[in-house]
Amino acid sequence: MGELEKLSPSLGSHPDVLETRWQICARQGQWEAALDIASSLTDVKPEHPVAWIHRSFALHELKRTLEARENLSRVIDRFPEDETMRYNLACYECQLGNLSTAMEWLGKALGLGDRQQILRMAMDDSDLAPLRTEIKKLR
Repeated sequence: MGELEKLSPSLGSHPDVLETRWQICARQGQWEAALDIASSLTDVKPEHPVAWIHRSFALHELKRTLEARENLSRVIDRFPEDETMRYNLACYECQLGNLSTAMEWLGKALGLGDRQQILRMAMDDSDLAPLRTEIKKLR
């Protein structure tokens, strides 16, 4: 991330720079830093669904899954066509033990995105492991 630190302050808060910083932190498992960056991204570009997705993902990785769910729940209606938000809500609900709600969110994600791709991803996703039997029935 050294080269990014050399950018001027005005460029450092550019959404593309923040996105790159988030990706680097995520790859390195630096979830506190990733959360800070994603929070900045939601401030700079609140209409960008990836900002909210990144923020929730970092919260989830920090074992703050309830907050991750609440973060997306607050903004989900702003992004009616975003299957990733719905898929992630399925993961968070599943991890919180709300299996029927998780299946509802997964169904909504399937209705918006590439059904087969989402099902393959869901079958391999450890967050959705408690739903594996139900997911198999959807194939």
